[in-house]
Amino acid sequence: MTIVSSVCVFCGASNAIDKEFFDLGYQLGTKLAQEKFHMVYGAGDCGVMGASANGALEHGGTVTGIFPRVLEGLEAEHKTLTETIIVDDMHTRKMGMFDRSDAFIILPGGFGTMDETFEVITWKQLHTHDKPIILVNFKGYWDGWVKMTEHFIDNGFASQKTRTLYQVVDSVDEAIEALKAN
Repeated sequence: MTIVSSVCVFCGASNAIDKEFFDLGYQLGTKLAQEKFHMVYGAGDCGVMGASANGALEHGGTVTGIFPRVLEGLEAEHKTLTETIIVDDMHTRKMGMFDRSDAFIILPGGFGTMDETFEVITWKQLHTHDKPIILVNFKGYWDGWVKMTEHFIDNGFASQKTRTLYQVVDSVDEAIEALKAN
């Protein structure tokens, strides 16, 4: 059982999304702050990333952002975080987020979010860690991902145990309850 005090949030940085995704990120940040979880994320000030950080900060939470130099000029860096760590590349960013977190919550996002998620699941499968991984399948956003994972299992490319490496929930409230249960 892992004692959870800091939570890494993986989510999208795009601003070309429906308002409901911004609201979801803000809601998660708010709940993390209210429950006294320290938030760790990729330091962006855009998309669901920025919304989640703003929710945490505006409700008295603490947030560490890890921003890679490779994104300078491509993605807006959040300027009012509790702590910002500048790193050289994406790999160092992911390792920094991993090292500073006791659990992971995944909100809607794109390829970067999937990359981060698959990596922490793979590391857990290899017994590199035993941190909780919680995928928030908001309005069925991750249904395709879940179906693909089942396809891997059904075809023998992943074991049945893969299903136990992460939890799929439908809401932020369920994600917070899952954190508290760990």
